[in-house]
Amino acid sequence: MSLRFAANLKWLFTEVPFVERFDAAARAGFTAVEYASPYEYEARQLRALLDNAGLEQILINTPMGPAGSPTRSGYACFPDLVGEYRDGVLRGLAYATALGAKFLHIVGGIVPDGVSADRAFARYVANIAWAAEQARGTGIRLLLEAQNQRDAPGFVLTSQARAAAVVEAVGDDIAGQLLDFYHTQIDEGDLIRTFERYRDTVLHLQVADVPGRHEPGTGEIAYATLFRVIESSGYDGWIGCEYRPATDTAAGLTWMKEYSH
Repeated sequence: MSLRFAANLKWLFTEVPFVERFDAAARAGFTAVEYASPYEYEARQLRALLDNAGLEQILINTPMGPAGSPTRSGYACFPDLVGEYRDGVLRGLAYATALGAKFLHIVGGIVPDGVSADRAFARYVANIAWAAEQARGTGIRLLLEAQNQRDAPGFVLTSQARAAAVVEAVGDDIAGQLLDFYHTQIDEGDLIRTFERYRDTVLHLQVADVPGRHEPGTGEIAYATLFRVIESSGYDGWIGCEYRPATDTAAGLTWMKEYSH
């Protein structure tokens, strides 16, 4: 079995400071990384860390607000923050270009107080369409991710079906789904059929087990079976390891050796 795994440096190798995680990932055998927010650092510093470690940057997220704020999960569904959203998309595209990232994840956001779910979703779709126009010609594709309502109550993108509908609306030449099996298992389940149903619009995968959000093999998801299905489907994209190690990162990577190349 040959699958490609990318280390999520927000979640893995937290035993060391962020700038040391690139080398730690390379030593552990990773050749690619992802992480949510590069914005605390200059792009040229991050690019040097990538190059020195021999790593490829796969994705980053658009900027999000501070922890605990209404925009902690993104700006895309806020009718009154269109300017802030657009500034964030342009900043994200600039960073993605500088880092050589294939994907920019447009983080949807939690429906704001006093705004109906329908209005927030309509603003989200309009904002994604605007971002798609900005991204055309850059070589960067946009990712849309549904998040579970237990961890992110009120998150605007509630299902893989809704994510796929938005991708279809803005164009699958510029946008695609980020299917996170952890989020999907909690709210939808039926992971194999869900993956197969949306295979044509899925550009990136992420893994963590349920319920603890630890590495594959620590919870209820039958990852060995799921990985066989992913490989047999012809999926040739990356699989982001967005999980919280149950102990330390290196000790928890034994699961990956069976499936990666």
